[in-house]
Amino acid sequence: MSFNDNSQLNSGRVSSGGGGGRGIAVGGGLGGVVLLLIAGLFFGQDGIDALTGGGTQDTAGTEQVDSGLADRCRTGADANTDTSCRMVATVQSLDQFWGDYLPRATGKQYTEPGVVLFTGTDSTSCGQASSATGPFYCPSDSTVYLDTGFFEEMRTQFGADADALAQEYVMAHEVGHHIQDLQGTLGRAQQDPNGANSGAVRTELQADCYAGMWAHHATESGGAVQLQPITRAQLSDAIEAAGAIGDDRIQEAARGRANPESFTHGTSAQRQAWFLTGYQTGDLAACNTFSARNLNHPDALS
Repeated sequence: MSFNDNSQLNSGRVSSGGGGGRGIAVGGGLGGVVLLLIAGLFFGQDGIDALTGGGTQDTAGTEQVDSGLADRCRTGADANTDTSCRMVATVQSLDQFWGDYLPRATGKQYTEPGVVLFTGTDSTSCGQASSATGPFYCPSDSTVYLDTGFFEEMRTQFGADADALAQEYVMAHEVGHHIQDLQGTLGRAQQDPNGANSGAVRTELQADCYAGMWAHHATESGGAVQLQPITRAQLSDAIEAAGAIGDDRIQEAARGRANPESFTHGTSAQRQAWFLTGYQTGDLAACNTFSARNLNHPDALS
């Protein structure tokens, strides 16, 4: 989605740099390839190497992408032309939506997650992050970590057109994990980490659904950040992005075949279906993946 040009951005909402620690990143961003810390649980290192070009990673250090954000990220017009500014605006929009919706729907108060943008590598409370790990949510410090170079990886490695709404979907998915953390359901991913019907898959599909909910409601917000209506092309890009990083497609690219017993994020079709469910309904109750009898059909709730 595009932001209204006169939207007012708060660049201080996004930071860079991370602390050390021993937490575990739960519910990694978009596919098995994007969670380095428990990558062996997903595909094994070979699968990651096949998609990222090898086992070595740039450890030269973190380049702080928020240097100068205060100067260049001021309005919605800036968000429409600069990737980092777009992330700033998207986070503000997500805060506006969930800050209003979550208390009304659940009685739980919304607390803002931390958001760190970086390039290269970064040390986080859940370990080392890089473009190979992709975006992820770290519950140890309630923070989303995103290397903005990942969007280029989406294009070159996953074949997804990572523009506008597709990029915003990535951030909305990660903040969806923060909502699960606030609800107390995020831990199900670790309790049941593998398989086509596992808690991990249901956790990821719910985050996709939550991202769709935000897309449904984002243009209704009366806050400082305003979004223009979603176009068909933008919706198509977001759906394409969701499908490009399904377990089946990633495993087929890495191994030549898919192994449902090792699924952690859901198939391409499931990810697309649950994002669309959130987008079409805008309803938290419709995103209860843990009650779904058939994950291929989001309306099949028990």
